[in-house]
Amino acid sequence: MKRLTIHRARTQLPSVIARLRPGETVLIYRGSKPIAELRALPVRRRRPRPFGLYAGKFTVPPSFFDPLPDDLLDAFEGKAP
Repeated sequence: MKRLTIHRARTQLPSVIARLRPGETVLIYRGSKPIAELRALPVRRRRPRPFGLYAGKFTVPPSFFDPLPDDLLDAFEGKAP
């Protein structure tokens, strides 16, 4: 992870952005404290993923469709136990 001072980030932002690679992060510091994070966006796929990538490799168990227990439903709804 790279580190930059806020002054350098202000003066050299275009060149810093040009050197960023997908997944790389640059921390921007004011003094010794980090104040911001600059990240390159991931590369977009040119075409959508095909359906059925995991066909036959994964099966949903019948218990997946069973009703949830009341205590778990209460937790989702923010009700105290």
